[in-house]
Amino acid sequence: MSSDKVLAPETVLKQRKHAQKSAVEKAAAAAAAKKQRSQKRQVIFKRAEQYVKEYRQLERAEVRLRRQARQTGSFYVPAQPKLAFVVRTKGINKIAPKPRKVLQLLRLLQINNGVFIRLTYATTQMLQIITPYAAWGTPNLKTVKELIYKRGYAKVNKQRLPISDNRIIEENLGKYGIICIEDLVHEIYTVGPNFKIANNFLWPFKLSNPNGGWAKRKVRHFIEGGDVGNREDKINALIRRMN
Repeated sequence: MSSDKVLAPETVLKQRKHAQKSAVEKAAAAAAAKKQRSQKRQVIFKRAEQYVKEYRQLERAEVRLRRQARQTGSFYVPAQPKLAFVVRTKGINKIAPKPRKVLQLLRLLQINNGVFIRLTYATTQMLQIITPYAAWGTPNLKTVKELIYKRGYAKVNKQRLPISDNRIIEENLGKYGIICIEDLVHEIYTVGPNFKIANNFLWPFKLSNPNGGWAKRKVRHFIEGGDVGNREDKINALIRRMN
């Protein structure tokens, strides 16, 4: 019998058929995934555009109200801030039990750790208790973005994972409408309805020592030439030096 008429074994034919079927299914799945990613990118891009528009409108409204107040000879009093960023400035030694417990509740377990918190009466009282051991203030949009983009890590199954892909955010926060990093920034900055969940998703930020070092007597309050306590919008300059 000539070689061109030799029939392949049935098992080989089945393997070929199965391989062809798997290749077709894999190609179809890859095409569907590619199309889905493309659609998701468009949604994310539109959301980012909406957020930029919203931030600009807030900024313009603030400027307009200030101008109106100046023209009428009155004073413009901005709304009370809803968001604060807290940085721990002291190590673990020689801390009283009550401030130690508050630092644990705020997830500030190490020196130079930082977290976002919602400002309420209760959290303000907690900040007063830890005044000698922490610095805090009101972060602006640029600071929130830089922290999450540069130092942002996710807490997934009690593990610290870098936020290198929007899929990590979508898998854990997708049911709350947060599918990308811009959604996360918006939820934190505006202190949205899912702020607590989004904030707990973020691992406490591990910052570096500030460029140029701390003040000579950093245990003093900020208004006395030290580093601790409430520094309002001046916290942004400190975060720039630590980020």
